[in-house]
Amino acid sequence: MLDIKRIREQYDAVVEGERRRCNETYVKLVEEARELDTRRRALVQECDKLKTERNARSKEIGALKKAGQDTTEVQADVRKIGDAITAKDAEVREVDEKLLDTMMRIPNVPATDIPDGPDASGNVVVRTWGEPPKLDFKPLDHLELGMKLGIFDLERAAKITGTGFPMLVGVGSHLQRALIQYMLDLHTEKQGYTEVLPPFIVNTASMKGTGQLPKMAEDMYHCEVDDYWLVPTAEVPVTNIYRDEILTRPLPIYLTAYTPCFRREAGSAGKDTRGIKRVHQFDKVEMVKFVEPETSYDELEKLVVNAEDVLKGLGLHYRVLKLCAGDISFSCAKCYDIELYAPAHGEWLEVSSCSNFEDFQARRLNCRYRGKDGKPRLVHTLNGSGVALPRLMIALLEQCQQADGSILLPEAIRPYMRGIERLEPIA
Repeated sequence: MLDIKRIREQYDAVVEGERRRCNETYVKLVEEARELDTRRRALVQECDKLKTERNARSKEIGALKKAGQDTTEVQADVRKIGDAITAKDAEVREVDEKLLDTMMRIPNVPATDIPDGPDASGNVVVRTWGEPPKLDFKPLDHLELGMKLGIFDLERAAKITGTGFPMLVGVGSHLQRALIQYMLDLHTEKQGYTEVLPPFIVNTASMKGTGQLPKMAEDMYHCEVDDYWLVPTAEVPVTNIYRDEILTRPLPIYLTAYTPCFRREAGSAGKDTRGIKRVHQFDKVEMVKFVEPETSYDELEKLVVNAEDVLKGLGLHYRVLKLCAGDISFSCAKCYDIELYAPAHGEWLEVSSCSNFEDFQARRLNCRYRGKDGKPRLVHTLNGSGVALPRLMIALLEQCQQADGSILLPEAIRPYMRGIERLEPIA
């Protein structure tokens, strides 16, 4: 959530920033917030004036009584003033609620150094690593490979739940588990992260804290009876660990977690539904940082490198994109996407988004630390996928495939596969 003082004191800059998101609704919300803030401050001023008047008249009652004079008229005036104060207080509460609701719907202001653009077409490739695999045969896509290897059972999964809820079997399950362990070990043993295993279900306050609500409610799975939400990403429970706290641990704090993730993606029906490219349930390893404001953009660059190291270790061809203002998420100020190359269809698949939220989430979370002067300050939060499994699996299968349909596994993953070096097609 933005600071209302920022809107009050830097209104033109905030409006210009929100306009870069290419959504005039956000500009209107900023205008509405300023109007509500102006109205609220006027009401508070009126209320304070009435309270001052009431105090003065109350003292007058005491003086009149001491002088033995009638206080009936003055007491009646005091009651009227009290009724007016009650009415003004109610107005203030009503405006407060409207202002909070409006502020919760205003996205973060994009960083000034990200490109302009209305959507993904405005994103800029920052760097590319590795080379496309040199395949002297027509490559199969991940679904064809998975069926040959016997590692997917999507039909039975659809019977159990529905489309978009994949099931891996046999060595496919083993490979998924190995990739998760490989990433967690890399993050914890070489990159300085502390592993946590958070709840996979969170409450509404947690979803609001990281910015999923109210904006993205229709894309999430909600258990209405208990008012719980299935986690759309480990970002939500992990970032909420320090909600409503003043951190006593020294910054920066690096946390990593594996969770399954659940997303309805209500607006994406019919898109990329073949195989496991776009699913409603998937596994992901997440990295979360709590840092001092002065270091957050340096920490973002390090976060991207941490995610890249996962892919470099596997020897997979990827690229890094800087997202434009019209394509960054609701809560973030700056974001890099990492995309893996899938050779069967010559496409790039997003496997990680690394974002700096500045103090946008921390203000919602009321997550603070003590500065050098001892005063509480809002932390800056960052997160990045390290990385999402379905598209990692797609790229690994397609980039590492051999002419006979087998998969030559990257060396980094073999220790986690009990020595298995190659996935062979089933007879």
